[in-house]
Amino acid sequence: MKAELEQAALQALLQTDPAEKCRLTCQLETDWHAAGLTRTGKLPLTGLPIAGRPEKPELVAPDAVPRRSVHTPHGHAALIHAVAHIEFNAINLALDCVLRFSARGDAFVTQWLSVAAEEAHHFGLLSERLSGLGHAYGDFPAHNGLWEMAVKTHDDFLARMALVPRLLEARGLDATPLIQARLREIRDELTLDILDIILRDEIGHVAIGDQWFRAECAARGLQAEDEYARLVEVFDAPVPRPPLNVAARLQAGFSPGELARFEAHHSRLAQRKTAR
Repeated sequence: MKAELEQAALQALLQTDPAEKCRLTCQLETDWHAAGLTRTGKLPLTGLPIAGRPEKPELVAPDAVPRRSVHTPHGHAALIHAVAHIEFNAINLALDCVLRFSARGDAFVTQWLSVAAEEAHHFGLLSERLSGLGHAYGDFPAHNGLWEMAVKTHDDFLARMALVPRLLEARGLDATPLIQARLREIRDELTLDILDIILRDEIGHVAIGDQWFRAECAARGLQAEDEYARLVEVFDAPVPRPPLNVAARLQAGFSPGELARFEAHHSRLAQRKTAR
């Protein structure tokens, strides 16, 4: 008798050891492609999402995460740790999508298992890089903003697709070139190569979220970009802030008009601050 996809995804999601979570996640994708799992379409838990994580890093408010110079060994490692933390959260986010929305069908499951496995690969690369600098995941404080949005959108598929992959994860498309610029200052070619891999894969991950968001909007008779703006306001989420990685966002499914809307929003905010 085949194991149930949802139970296997739950096991990986609840795993607290990062290395074991990565192993279970990659095994989950392998078993799915080998037709070794049965998709029931049923959620084997009720209530809010629960994700396993190690005791460290200490989770603090976003504005309480210390900002350090990349020109110091501590600051250099802290920057890489911050990216690793995002990737660790992204594993859980993708696993929760598989678990929570498996009734969407085999194509949905296949795509989000691929995302989960790639996030696990990213985390592994960054963990190895941290080790090379004498550190490990958990050595620096971090915030939990990505997972908090998963909790807020646990019961609304449209909001989840809009505000996790298409909003919060898409911020990585804009942030990665800025992080790379800082790493070029210290000639950290090893991490630059890892971030090239992450940026390439994240364009695809955001595009998957965009695809499902637009399809759901069409099914509900909604204009996708107007609905996106409405959900950002309803959930008090951050409007994408310039400088935008226009090329990456266009590849991921954003339209030129939507990017212009983001730019105009922040231009209006800046004008209001100037007028005060």
